Formats: sequence, structure tokens, C-alpha cells
Amino acid sequence: MAKDRNQPSWRAAVLAPGATVEDGIRNLDTSHLQIALVLDDAGRLLGTLTDGDIRRGLLRGVGLQDTIDGLINNDPLVVSSSVSSEAVRRLMEENRVHEIPVVDSGQQILGLHSWSAVVRGGERSNLMVIMAGGEGRRLRPLTEECPKPMLPIGGRPILELIVERAIAEGFRRFVFAIRYLGHQIEQHFGDGSGFGAEISYLREKEPMGTAGALALLDPLPAEPLLVSNGDVVSAIRYGEMLDYHSRQEAKATMAVRWHEWQHQFGVVHTDGAEITGFEEKPVGHNYVNAGIYVLEPAVVGLMDPMIPCDMPRLFERVRDLGDRTVAFPLHEPWVDIGRQDDYLLAQEYPDTVG
Repeated sequence: MAKDRNQPSWRAAVLAPGATVEDGIRNLDTSHLQIALVLDDAGRLLGTLTDGDIRRGLLRGVGLQDTIDGLINNDPLVVSSSVSSEAVRRLMEENRVHEIPVVDSGQQILGLHSWSAVVRGGERSNLMVIMAGGEGRRLRPLTEECPKPMLPIGGRPILELIVERAIAEGFRRFVFAIRYLGHQIEQHFGDGSGFGAEISYLREKEPMGTAGALALLDPLPAEPLLVSNGDVVSAIRYGEMLDYHSRQEAKATMAVRWHEWQHQFGVVHTDGAEITGFEEKPVGHNYVNAGIYVLEPAVVGLMDPMIPCDMPRLFERVRDLGDRTVAFPLHEPWVDIGRQDDYLLAQEYPDTVG
């Protein structure tokens, strides 16, 4: 197997059995691969761990300090060193995976095939739509003369950080949905050529909700499209979310973020007039909408371009039709810049989320 010097070494992806979920996340982040290889002391492959495995575990309630043992794929797809690159590519396409370990007859790890090494550049032909038309009223006076997506973080506009992260993952085609002070966005980005991208615009005449502008797409794309709010800054890997959506065979996928809060007061539990128990300032938790989505083209076709529509309502329509909607849990840094406190928080770690 020829080695691509531009590909990270598989040795950076090695994990030991019993490692924590947090160790697994750190491994995937630092190796720049989408797979971790769980090896025994003799270097034999015991199983693999992917980003999708971790996210499914988080949805089941697995904690960051729990071990990865229950998340490992103990029967991963592997190949021998004699399998051709073309055969590897077909296996990746058929099984919807981006890495395949190379092993010998004794399951000793020899190498790792990566999708970006067997296809050109790893580019994504999918369209990315960024919702950038909101007024950002809760951020005034910052947004009185500047559209919210153009507010700077670390000296650069939020929208530019979103586009740059997507470009780094191979996305090149963008559509910005604009309205409030949209001319500033157009003047900054133009047709996208200065950023190594293709950018066009949907111009909302009236507010159309968090999803409504998608109904203006003409023609509809042939592939799933990635959608992001223009005020969400995250270290998310957009390509992984798109792959997750495909593997789940979903019609619509929503990125979600684990949120915890503490009640301000002690809680009293009652049954009628009887007091049954007490909780002193209990902590509540749930998943919240992170403002990033993957949608099948048919989902966009459910909307009327004359009627505003918010994204949660669009997901409800998909579910009402009996189609599959799924959650993609984020463990990466993420900030929704809706208030001035959020904006100040994002300024503290622009390199992490930008």
C-alpha cells in the first residue's frame, strides 16, 4: 500500500481498550482522521471507534468518563494489503465509510486507507445554505449598522469563519439567504471567488422564518444540502454531519447540543395536598437545537415560498409524513450568538470555534 505523505499516520489513531469516551473524542480531534483503532498490547485490531459511534452513545446517555468498550465496532470492515485502491474505493462507497484498516492474517494492523487518499481532494459537491437575514435585535446597538453575521470574532466576520471551516472540508458551493443590511454581506463576499468558493444569494423581501428562505432555491439541488444559521460558530465537522445523515438514511438531520441548567429555587414535589419530597435547586438537562441541519431536497419542496416557516415546524412536517428525522449530537465547542453575553463568550476562544 503506497503511503500518501499528506495523510495522517494511522498510529495517531490508536486507542487502548478501556479508554474513556473523552479520550476517544480527543483522539479523533488530534489525529485528523474519522476513525480510532482499538489495539491490544500485541498490536492486533480489536475494533474501531468512529465519530458516529460516539454520537450515538451520547444520545443513549453515555458519559464522557465512561469507557469506549460498549461503543466499539468489534467486527469492522478490513482489507488485506493486496486489495487494490479501486476495490477499496468501491467498498467505501458501498458501506458508506471513509476509512478501512489494513490488517494481516493475524489481525495485526498494517495501515489505514482513507477516502481522501483514494478520491481526488475529498471535495464535496453538496450545496451549503447559510441563513444570514436576521436583524439581531437582541444584539443592538451592535447590529444597528452591521448585520449580525458580519460581527467580528477575533477580527473576522462570523460568516467568514463559517465559510472558511466549510471550505476546509471540501465544500465550495454556498448560498446566503440575506435581508437585513444584506448589501454589506454581498459587498464583502461578492461571488465568492476571492474565497475560493462559489457564492450566490437568496434575497428575502420579508422575514421568512429560520427555514422559509430555502423555498426560494431554484432549482432545487439534487443532493442533500447543508444548512447553517449565520450566527452559529462551532468547531463542528460539517462533512461528518453530512455522512451521519446519509448513514442514518434520514430525510432531515438537526445538530443538537446538550444543555444543563440549575433551578433557582428548591423544588417541592406534591401529590394533591401532600408533600412527597424535596430537591434543593435540582439540575435539569436536555438537548437544544444547535442551528445546523442537513436536509434532503424533497424536504425543501414541502415549503410554500409565500409562507414563512421555521426549522422546527419543517421537521414536524417531515415527521408527520412518516419520514425519518434524526439528531446529530455536538460534542465540539459551539456558541449561538443571540445575545451580547454570547457574543462576548465567543470572543474568548475564536480559534477553538472558528
